[in-house]
Amino acid sequence: MKKTLFSTLAIVSLGLTLSCSDDDPINPIVPIGEDIEKTGLISTSETWTADNIYILKGKVVVSEGATLTIQPGTIIKGAQGLEANAAALVIDQGGKLLAEGTSEKPIIFTSIDDNIKQGEKAGTNLSASNNGLWGGVIILGKAPISVAGDLKTAQIEGIPANESYGQYGGDNAADNSGSLKYISIRHGGALIGQDNEINGLTLGGVGSGTVIENIEIVGNQDDGIEWFGGSVNSSNLLVWSSGDDGLDVDQSYSGTIKNALVIQGEESGSALELDGPEGSKATEKSFTMENITINGNNKATIAADLRDGLLVDLKNILVYNIAEGSSVKINGADSQEELKNDRIKFSGWEVLLPAGLTLDKFITGANGQEAKFVSNAASLDAIENAKVGADMSAFDWTYAKSKNAY
Repeated sequence: MKKTLFSTLAIVSLGLTLSCSDDDPINPIVPIGEDIEKTGLISTSETWTADNIYILKGKVVVSEGATLTIQPGTIIKGAQGLEANAAALVIDQGGKLLAEGTSEKPIIFTSIDDNIKQGEKAGTNLSASNNGLWGGVIILGKAPISVAGDLKTAQIEGIPANESYGQYGGDNAADNSGSLKYISIRHGGALIGQDNEINGLTLGGVGSGTVIENIEIVGNQDDGIEWFGGSVNSSNLLVWSSGDDGLDVDQSYSGTIKNALVIQGEESGSALELDGPEGSKATEKSFTMENITINGNNKATIAADLRDGLLVDLKNILVYNIAEGSSVKINGADSQEELKNDRIKFSGWEVLLPAGLTLDKFITGANGQEAKFVSNAASLDAIENAKVGADMSAFDWTYAKSKNAY
């Protein structure tokens, strides 16, 4: 049933309730819940409630000045569609998303193909290997970015260039795009064009006034979470079985990413793909990643691909369950120079290495600076001896935990 029927039922319910006398028992008619289709622009504030399932038909865009509030336990499903028809929830610059689930009632974004029902935390017909079935969630803010020509704004990937929305970036490092807590985003990453898919969660120029915590991405065809510049701090993140990178940072992001778990899948790329500025040296900023666990799923894994002369502090990183051929990669002369100048920093790494691999061989492309990693890393004999990495209890609420993914 669609929204029109829901509205009719709600009006009937209200009329019956108002007709009761003071002596009548309070027994209002409560709608069972509807599948409500959403498409196009949301220009005035509205609330999505847990008694309904919301179907995204194409792009649903929260416009400047509007706030979309999503109640705990709400399920949102993306309809099928590729390229310009890919379903996604987009929070445009100046719009807000208040989506605050709880550990008991997470907010779930998934595919229309998922047979999950109201009140459930998981369906039964899809797995982490099912990806690209819809788009994803895109948040666009007004915090600084670094792009060619030092432009203040750019058009986010995953949104066609001819669309009127999709701009991100600006001068407000403290910009507030809302609050996202206890959200699971599953089976997304629909194709927009060649080598252009939508990430599970895209954060374009998102400012530090925004809250991003307790986020799970499962089976996304592209990256799990990608930061395009911005300054938002993010914590308690889990990415399982992405088709490309787990956590991807670009365009001089300047916040802190804390307490994260990346579980590699069959087709996963780098666990951490970390890029520097695309603009001039004047746009350079440093960021921090700390308390990160990387589970390589017994594959040859690039634990971290450090590119484009980024500036980063990588603290307390645990890497395990990896195969021969795994590495931390210093990619390019500009990143080699930043490593030499101590602007790429390692501290508190622990690695459970496969047989025959040593720490000095685990870092590649260091151009004679291998000691800067080796002196700040330890080789483990067993995973039980690990003292760094993520606090895994933060992920007890997740779908990945329920499926014994780690």
